[in-house]
Amino acid sequence: MTPDTDPTAPRRDYDGSPESGGGGPSETLDPFDQLVWEAVEALPAVFRKRLDTVAIVVEDEPSLDDLRRTGAPGLLGLYTGVPRTAYGASEAPMPSKITIYRGPHLRNFGDGSALAEGVAATVRHEVAHHFGISDARLEQMAREAMLGG
Repeated sequence: MTPDTDPTAPRRDYDGSPESGGGGPSETLDPFDQLVWEAVEALPAVFRKRLDTVAIVVEDEPSLDDLRRTGAPGLLGLYTGVPRTAYGASEAPMPSKITIYRGPHLRNFGDGSALAEGVAATVRHEVAHHFGISDARLEQMAREAMLGG
């Protein structure tokens, strides 16, 4: 079962709704959820404003189905939905969703600044998918940035 079908599964939404703190952080967020919230808030406003139809959730671990479908054994996050660049994306029958996985982040980055940087990088990566940027293009952009251009 996934959080969408299992109401007892751990899940946090960051969609601006009252259930997610009314569009701002709340004292009920645990430290990992707070890192996700801060990463979203750190995005440039021009991108944040275009996330209004995206549910951003935290789950403890990716499902076996997600791992099989993506072929990524160390899956840190997952974008599901119709990218904004796709024709008719605003009329898509299913809302887009970004899932950030707590367990893989904690295992890969530990805590402190490394964890905060890892969460922020994953949030940016999944948001890029929402804007139609593929993994291949993200990898190319990272290589170009490392080479200085």
